[in-house]
Amino acid sequence: MTETANYYLDITREVCPLTFVKTKLAIEKMQSGDTLEVRLQGSEPLRNVPRSVAELGHAILALTAEPGEGADGIHLLRLKKA
Repeated sequence: MTETANYYLDITREVCPLTFVKTKLAIEKMQSGDTLEVRLQGSEPLRNVPRSVAELGHAILALTAEPGEGADGIHLLRLKKA
């Protein structure tokens, strides 16, 4: 069973660069060690958001497609603040 994330953010309706901006703002409100689950979709956010989060030093715990979603469909990104 997966532990529940401390925070949740849905950016499926956002476009780059707002996808990362909103994710970064959410991370800034968190405490070190907190987890955030981000719901995102589309090739740009799927490529850029995890990369940018990792470049800031935070841990990517998982990036998984929601059931029935394709390569650019809705995914859940789970991260842990450094």
